[in-house]
Amino acid sequence: MNEGFLKRYSFNIAANDFMSAGKGSSSIKNILKSMGIDATVIRKIAIVSYEAEMNIVIHSLGGELHCDLYDNKIIILSEDAGPGIEDLNLALTEGYSTAPESIRELGFGAGMGLPNMMKYSDDFKITTGRDGTVIKITFLM
Repeated sequence: MNEGFLKRYSFNIAANDFMSAGKGSSSIKNILKSMGIDATVIRKIAIVSYEAEMNIVIHSLGGELHCDLYDNKIIILSEDAGPGIEDLNLALTEGYSTAPESIRELGFGAGMGLPNMMKYSDDFKITTGRDGTVIKITFLM
C-alpha cells in the first residue's frame, strides 16, 4: 500500500456467477455514497468496478475486486485467476469481445469493459498472463 492509505474493501467474485454479479460493485458504490464522495466520482467508479467485476465473472476462473481508499485517491483493483488475455491490444479496442454467444444472449460481452475502464479512470494499468489478469484503476480526488 502507499502513503495515505486508509482502508481496503474486498469482494470475492466467482466465475460464471451471474446471480451475484454486480454485488461487489454495488457495495463499493454504497460505501462511497455513505462517505460523501462526489457523485461524479462515484458514477465513474461504479461503471469501472462493474465492468471489472463482470470481466472476472465472464472471462476468468474467479478472482477478487478491491476498493482501496487513500487520502487523495481511490483505487479499484481487479485480480483474477486466469486464463489471461490472449491479445491485450485487441482487447483494449472498443467492441472487441471474446465472450461466447451464450453470454452475449444474456446482454453481456459487448466489448466495452476495458475501454470503459480506461475512459473513466485517471490512471489505468493492466498486466495479464496465463495465471491471471490484474487491473489497477486510479481515481484522483
